[in-house]
Amino acid sequence: MRKLSILILVGIALLQWPAFAQAISLQEAYESQKSNIQVKGSGIVVRILSDDNQGSRHQKFILKLSSGQTILITHNIDLAPRINSIANGDMVQFYGEYEWNSKGGVIHWTHHDPNKHHVNGWLKHKGNIYQ
Repeated sequence: MRKLSILILVGIALLQWPAFAQAISLQEAYESQKSNIQVKGSGIVVRILSDDNQGSRHQKFILKLSSGQTILITHNIDLAPRINSIANGDMVQFYGEYEWNSKGGVIHWTHHDPNKHHVNGWLKHKGNIYQ
């Protein structure tokens, strides 16, 4: 019985770790208000926002997903290259961590982790990968 309990606890821990939480879609994450979920997807740029220059600098833009949901991408440009040629209407693929908010959510950790404590993320735009 003790081995079964340990296996169940390990299984629960793995499901909560972002790298193992890909079974849930962005729409499900939004509807159930889930956060800290590693996700992969793509969308069309509908708005480019000014950079956030407080603390670590982040390039910010909003994508519209095929579901109609919009999502904010915050890409750390102190740790990864900036997408200089991005424009409204462009397709961007992403792999990062989802954080819920009432406006559709935020994707961050779209870069490598220099400390190797987090899953490496990325953005893909016009065939180039930014991480």
